[in-house]
Amino acid sequence: MNTTQTHRTYAERAGALVARVDRDDWGSVRPSLYETARVASAAPWLPGESRRLAHLLAEQAPDGSWGEGPEPYRLLPTLSAVEAALAVLLRGTASAQDGARLAAAADRGLAALRALPTDCSWPDTAAAEILVPGLVARINEHLERAAAEGLPRLGPWHARPRLAVPHGYHEAAPAYVARKYASAGRLPVKFHHTFEGVAGYLPQDLIPEIPGAAGLLGSSPAATAAVAAVAPAAVPRAIADLGAVAQRYDGLFPEAAPILVFERLWVAVALARAGLPAAAVETVRSWVDRIYDPAGVRGAPGLMVDADDTAMAVLVASLVGRPYGPAPLELFHNGGHYDCYVGEDTGSVTANAHALQALDGHLRLRPDAGPGHRPRMHQLSEWLVDVQQPEGHWHDKWHASPYYATERCVTALARHGGDRAGAAVDAAATWTLNTQREDGSWGIWGGTAEETAYAVQILLCASARSHRPRHEQALDRAALFLESTAAPGHRHPALWHDKTLYAPGAMIEAEVLAARELLRARHDSADRRATAAGRSVGAHLQGARP
Repeated sequence: MNTTQTHRTYAERAGALVARVDRDDWGSVRPSLYETARVASAAPWLPGESRRLAHLLAEQAPDGSWGEGPEPYRLLPTLSAVEAALAVLLRGTASAQDGARLAAAADRGLAALRALPTDCSWPDTAAAEILVPGLVARINEHLERAAAEGLPRLGPWHARPRLAVPHGYHEAAPAYVARKYASAGRLPVKFHHTFEGVAGYLPQDLIPEIPGAAGLLGSSPAATAAVAAVAPAAVPRAIADLGAVAQRYDGLFPEAAPILVFERLWVAVALARAGLPAAAVETVRSWVDRIYDPAGVRGAPGLMVDADDTAMAVLVASLVGRPYGPAPLELFHNGGHYDCYVGEDTGSVTANAHALQALDGHLRLRPDAGPGHRPRMHQLSEWLVDVQQPEGHWHDKWHASPYYATERCVTALARHGGDRAGAAVDAAATWTLNTQREDGSWGIWGGTAEETAYAVQILLCASARSHRPRHEQALDRAALFLESTAAPGHRHPALWHDKTLYAPGAMIEAEVLAARELLRARHDSADRRATAAGRSVGAHLQGARP
């Protein structure tokens, strides 16, 4: 296949991806075990319960747990599934056959929870500090009720000891948070997405309303079902809104819905690295025209405005020539760097890396804006270098893998320049080289196409500073691995943090597609250089003949 044909294939695939994302009103994420179980527990009035229960039973792992990823990430999905199974059993609405299967599944799930290590390092997922102890409390309430009422259908496991709150979590956390905001007289918007964690602890006047035409509370099925569970008047609204999501997901529920802002911005930035197809540019412009907001951008309806989505909107605007500046980012600046959102507990390096890219992109589009942006860009660059890990990588709260955070920081620092930034890029590249797997892939738990795409970007950024043979060899091996995962329907593991792990499919597809195109372009460039060198040698020899 020649270069023109290959490039056309990339342009066609990238254009088709943009068109597909544009047509999708929800976003390409898989159903969430955690969210589906929360709806099954809290919303018996919602049609489709049998579908949700079948899904829970089918998704249980051989060890009795639920969820994706290694053991620490399976804590919250397993708690959610066990609690839902017990809630349904105690309602007495399941058939005898389903009841027996649910009881057995709950028994195995409880055993898996009790077998978790006591000294585990739990992931920093959204609101885990209230969701975990809240679910443990509900499970124990179900067990105590089963024992007190002597319900034979639940089997012998209901007489077992109470489930302990895992080490590192605090039993009183949900009630403490509820008391704190009850005394303040309002519940902050940041708790809407995880409202189910405090729903049973709040007074009625602090229960938020389901937004109606705007969709789910905090874009969360679990939060929306929780509102209806404690405010029965909200049930009709919840049925309408949850029913629409269930229709899209065959009776199940994703971690958040819709995810259009996040998905469209991240897809556009990923594809732009390899070149946005001309046919897609107007679509991307229409996205940023709708998304950009001078008051700040929110990732989904009902969420707080945040620096990450705001920065990405500014960056995408600069990539497609739209005149939207970085002024909204000032809302999040804390004097040294950007908070991801006002009132956050833990910072985000990727939000700051995106902000640095956004400032750089706007400056390239509007060079006259330089005097105001350059000091802030230098400040951000210094902060990112300061928080780099000694081994050369970065971590971030929005993603389980350091390859995502490292690629974001390297891309930002490589474009900004400077001696410290250059040294940080080199250190990241060395760490990346040293962690490549035998099959040419990269991954924190196993080789994945997504993480390999990030590693490719890291090495390409570093290689742009100087030619390095080790980089070339690593990139050749990466190209072979990415080709092996290019089959339609390839299932990307869940690596992104929300309440549990999730996989934004279109965004991952865009990252992998762009990485493959950049590797192809690099290979074609090397071929052209070799051909030109050969012609030069041939001409020299021809001229040297007597």
